[in-house]
Amino acid sequence: MNVITVNPATGERLAEYPQQDAAATAAVLARAVAAGRSWSRRPVAERAALLIPLAARLRDRAPALARLMSLEMGKPVTEARAEVEKCAWLCEVYARQSEAWLADTPVAADGLRHRVAYQPLGVILSIMPWNYPLWQALRFGVPTLTAGNTSLLKHASNVTGCGLAIAELFTEAGFPDGAFQTVVCDHATVAGLIAHDDVRGLSLTGSVEAGRRVAELAGRHLKKVVLELGGSDPFIVLADANLEAAVRGAVTGRTLCTGQSCIAAKRFIVAREVADEFTSRFAADMAALPVGDPLDERTRVGAIVNEQELQVLADQCADALSRGARLVTGGRRLPVAGCFFPPTVLADVTCGMAVWRDEVFGPVAPVLAVADEDEAVRVANDSIFGLGGSVWTRDLERGEALARRLEAGTVFVNSIVKSDPRMPFGGVKQSGLGRELSWHGLREFTNVQGVNVYEA
Repeated sequence: MNVITVNPATGERLAEYPQQDAAATAAVLARAVAAGRSWSRRPVAERAALLIPLAARLRDRAPALARLMSLEMGKPVTEARAEVEKCAWLCEVYARQSEAWLADTPVAADGLRHRVAYQPLGVILSIMPWNYPLWQALRFGVPTLTAGNTSLLKHASNVTGCGLAIAELFTEAGFPDGAFQTVVCDHATVAGLIAHDDVRGLSLTGSVEAGRRVAELAGRHLKKVVLELGGSDPFIVLADANLEAAVRGAVTGRTLCTGQSCIAAKRFIVAREVADEFTSRFAADMAALPVGDPLDERTRVGAIVNEQELQVLADQCADALSRGARLVTGGRRLPVAGCFFPPTVLADVTCGMAVWRDEVFGPVAPVLAVADEDEAVRVANDSIFGLGGSVWTRDLERGEALARRLEAGTVFVNSIVKSDPRMPFGGVKQSGLGRELSWHGLREFTNVQGVNVYEA
């Protein structure tokens, strides 16, 4: 069966791609193994140097790559261009830092010389989602290849064009044949790759349920796994917050990628003293956002990825309203062609509502008022997720102390949650296992080898 990509903004069929069967993916894997024999022996500095031409190719092809992302998954083209630039920046950070980050670590022990070395594992399989088609794949691929591994990418089927374009970029930048390859195959073939002895690890970014399935397969075959799964990040506004900055952050944090982001602000926890004013200003700014054609430069909120996800959003809003939530703005799909849902704010939300309890993948913002910061922390941590979170306050010491109490992998004070190649990224609880980015991500798929030398 072939893979067909569809524009969610119009329903237009974009392209059709043949799937690779088990024999074809076995050949792809064999090329990756062969490439790794010499690639893994190259000095780190030599591997990292190829990231500079990769960054250049990304920038050269930015208009076409951004358009492809917008067509395949519906994000505003302005955000898609910014995503390409962030990928180029990622390359530059690892080009500068990788040699130091992978250098042996000396240890004082009882022998003559003790060091910790970081050796590549081999072929690493990545299974990536559609919402950040370039960033998610390169966030994994750049550190993994720089560490001396080779990689196979299984991208989400609706962004198959992006997945194939990424492999072309690595080739054009001078990476050896077979170092980074994209496979187009079904779930059964992916399971076969996970089971194969030549695949030494895997990284998945996706839903909690997908993470469970992949972790089960990885555990059965004793493979190293990194999982970046769902999120329902708390956005805590204290009574002393700069409301103008908090509202601006709330709008951006809830609507980037049309709200279809694991690290989007999803639960708005606001001090009771300022809850009404915050909610009113937040709703006004959300309602003013231009919604529509992702290729229009003025669009701030693009298309929901497909009809199924749009219906989930509608059902989550309906559940909240039936349980007593108050609709401040939005709340129903737009009566136009394509998968469009307006920026939505719900007030008087309670913790039992689906819009609060479950991950909401779209521009829907539930607001809950709390009495004090202890209640804010309790409500924030009462979740199966633990990816990110933010605290908004003029008192930076208080804000940092509160942020450190959040059960989350990444916390911010007076900023939306975002990823940065210089900082580790990942979650706790059902938001995932392991870390990406920084030296933590660079070393995830290495053999941390203890080297011990004693006198003869």
